[in-house]
Amino acid sequence: MKICFLDKTNFEYNSNDINSYKLRGAETILINLTNELSILGHDILVINNCYKNEILNGVEWKNINSYNQNETFDIAISNGDTRLFDKINSSKKILFSHSLQTIEKFIRKKQFLSYLKHKPKVVFLGNYHKKNTSKITSLFGHIRVDYGVDKLFINTILSNNIDNNLSVFTSRPDRNLDLLIDIWNKLIHPKYNEGKLLITPPLNKIDLTKNIYLRKTDTRELMIEDIKKSRIFLIPGHKAELFCLAAEEARELCVPIVTLGIGCLSERIIHEKTGFIAKNNNEFCDYTIQLYKNNKIWQNIRSNLINMRGKRLWSNVARDFLSKI
Repeated sequence: MKICFLDKTNFEYNSNDINSYKLRGAETILINLTNELSILGHDILVINNCYKNEILNGVEWKNINSYNQNETFDIAISNGDTRLFDKINSSKKILFSHSLQTIEKFIRKKQFLSYLKHKPKVVFLGNYHKKNTSKITSLFGHIRVDYGVDKLFINTILSNNIDNNLSVFTSRPDRNLDLLIDIWNKLIHPKYNEGKLLITPPLNKIDLTKNIYLRKTDTRELMIEDIKKSRIFLIPGHKAELFCLAAEEARELCVPIVTLGIGCLSERIIHEKTGFIAKNNNEFCDYTIQLYKNNKIWQNIRSNLINMRGKRLWSNVARDFLSKI
C-alpha cells in the first residue's frame, strides 16, 4: 500500500534524529511506525518539516513547506492536525491525537471544519484517552493502538551495577515534576535521607540540598544509563499523559515504578507486579521507601519486569495497526 504520514512541527527532524532529545513522543512514534511499515513492504512517504527531500531506510521524506504535489494515497495519517489532510488525497484517513480533544479545543485550533470535511478515524491510546475525549471527535470511527518501545531500549543489556539509593524521573518537567519534588522533600527524604532523586531539569530553580540531582538530557543513550542504574522509577503522572512512553521505557529497562496513577499511568503499571499505584502522596512515599528497604519486594517486581521484556515490539504494533484500519 501507498501510505502517507503528515506532520507539522516548528523544528526540523527526520529518522536520523530518533535518539535526539529534541524529539517528543509524537515524533519518535512516527519514525518507528514508518520504519516498520516500510519493512513490511509498504510504500511510505513522510511529509513534515524535514531538513531536505531524501530517502532514509526505505522511507521517503519530503519537506511540508514546499510540498504541493497533491498525491493520492491508500492511507493518510496525520500527526495531530486534521488540516494537514488538505495536502493529499486519500480514501482512508487516520488522525493520531496526542492530547485530550474537546469541541472547544477543536474550534479554537481551527480544526473542527477540516475534521468534518476529511472524516478521519481517531486513534485512542487507552481507556483514559477514550473516556476523556469528546465523543464527537470519534464520530467517524476510532481504533485503539498500544505503542511500542524503541529497539534501543529493548536491546539494552541490563545493568547489575544498580545504585540502591537512586530513584529517577525522566519525563518532561511539566508532567508534575513539581509534585514529585514536593513529595520527595516533605515526605520521602525526611524518612529515608539516604535516597537520591535524579530528575529532568525543572522549569524553575529548585532546592537541591535534599539529595536531588539534575540529569543530563543530551541523548537517549545517557537517559538509558540513568534509568538502568536506578533502583526505582518515580512518576506521579499527569492529566495530559495519554500513554507515557517514559513509563514504558522504564518498564522495558526493568526498573520498578511508583506512580499516583494520574492520567494514563494507572494503565501503564500493574499494581504489585510492575510497580505500585498509590492512592495519595503518603502512599506514594510509603511505596517508595518500601522499594528502597525491602529487597524481596523489589526483586520480585524486577523479576516480573524481566519476564515481560521485549514484548512491545514496533513490528507487532505496525501489523496490529494495519489490521484495524
